[in-house]
Amino acid sequence: MPMRTIPLSALVLLPSASPAAAAAAAEGEPVNLLSPHGGLMFWTLLIFLFLFFVLWKFAFGPITKAVEQRERALEEAIASAKRDREESARLLAEHKAQMEQARAEAQRLIAEGRAIGEKMRTDMLAETKVQQQDLLERARRDIATERDSAIAQLRREAVDLAIAGAGRVIEKNMDNAQNRRLVEEFLSGLDAKTVKS
Repeated sequence: MPMRTIPLSALVLLPSASPAAAAAAAEGEPVNLLSPHGGLMFWTLLIFLFLFFVLWKFAFGPITKAVEQRERALEEAIASAKRDREESARLLAEHKAQMEQARAEAQRLIAEGRAIGEKMRTDMLAETKVQQQDLLERARRDIATERDSAIAQLRREAVDLAIAGAGRVIEKNMDNAQNRRLVEEFLSGLDAKTVKS
């Protein structure tokens, strides 16, 4: 007899099936697994209870423990993430406060720098004006001194020329001291007339 393929569900249930169902399956007749058979139901229930006991004893405990450990690990991870988030929020707020403080300090330093620069510019301008005034006063004094010196030099030369010219006109040599006094008096009179006009 050629071997026919039997569905996998039939193979699982074959040991617990009745001998008639096993013989029918071996002969190739269709087996109705949904029809109630007392022996089949008994063995199925017995195998189910045995497997349930084995799973309860060896599998459910470790699986439950693993699930509980996983739940605890997840709760701890969530709590840790929450703590980390709160810590990062605190650090961010602290960082922002430090940035604001640094920005305010930079603004204060810039304002101080501007004020110092403006004061230095004002001081330098004032000092330059003072130096300029000093230079102008010195230049005026030097000009006045040079002018007085030039006028005195011109007077001396004018007196000498006048005496020399008068001496030739009169053709006699008068006393130099007396001549000089006369010419100086004349020139002083000229200076007074020029000042009035």
